[in-house]
Amino acid sequence: MLNTPTSSLDRTLAAMQLMDSALPTGAFSHSFGFETYMHRGVITDAESFAQWLEAFCTEQLTFTDAVIVREVFKAEEFAEIIDLDHVVRAQAVPVQVRNAGRTMGIRMLEIASEGYPSQWLSEYQGCVEKRSLAAHPALVWALVARGLGFGVDEAVAHHVYATVISLIQNAVRAVPIGQNAGQRLATRAQQWVSEATRASAELGLEDIGAITPGLEIAQMQHENQRARMFMS
Repeated sequence: MLNTPTSSLDRTLAAMQLMDSALPTGAFSHSFGFETYMHRGVITDAESFAQWLEAFCTEQLTFTDAVIVREVFKAEEFAEIIDLDHVVRAQAVPVQVRNAGRTMGIRMLEIASEGYPSQWLSEYQGCVEKRSLAAHPALVWALVARGLGFGVDEAVAHHVYATVISLIQNAVRAVPIGQNAGQRLATRAQQWVSEATRASAELGLEDIGAITPGLEIAQMQHENQRARMFMS
């Protein structure tokens, strides 16, 4: 894989853009199942949302996104990236979550390919355009991070934390929990992100998707929720 030499500052600025809450484009439209718990009356305030977010981070994000990033860094040939994409698509049981990941991933891929091109990223974009690939945001970000020379732990933490922040911002307006409570929660979430980063280092390809069934069930139930704010 050909990498474009970058300075530490360049990498930091790239991460600030691609891990900003504005990306992946469309993240503000997805609750990834916490709206189902709102509908049930389980999530009603900042603390009950925090309980859900901790579970989501230490379970679903650890056993999906964090492992996906690590597997991209482990790959020695581009064909392994395509194989990983197939695994990622297969493990996403809830239809809304699978579709949301692909939509957001494709948007991120377009932006990243223009601003931070690399050999594998370009090859992957070509495959996504020709075939029905998952194009998961974690996979796209990992290709960018690898191309820019990020360390794997740093790449995992960036992605997981960015996802957590997007969900907190969605909860600020949906639950609602308030901006100050959201910032306090963002501070608490750093511990969960650290746990996810450390735990994922012990996991591998065969662990992708091994998450708490209740989270996925809630995501599937969201598909038939009568009234909702979010697409997933």
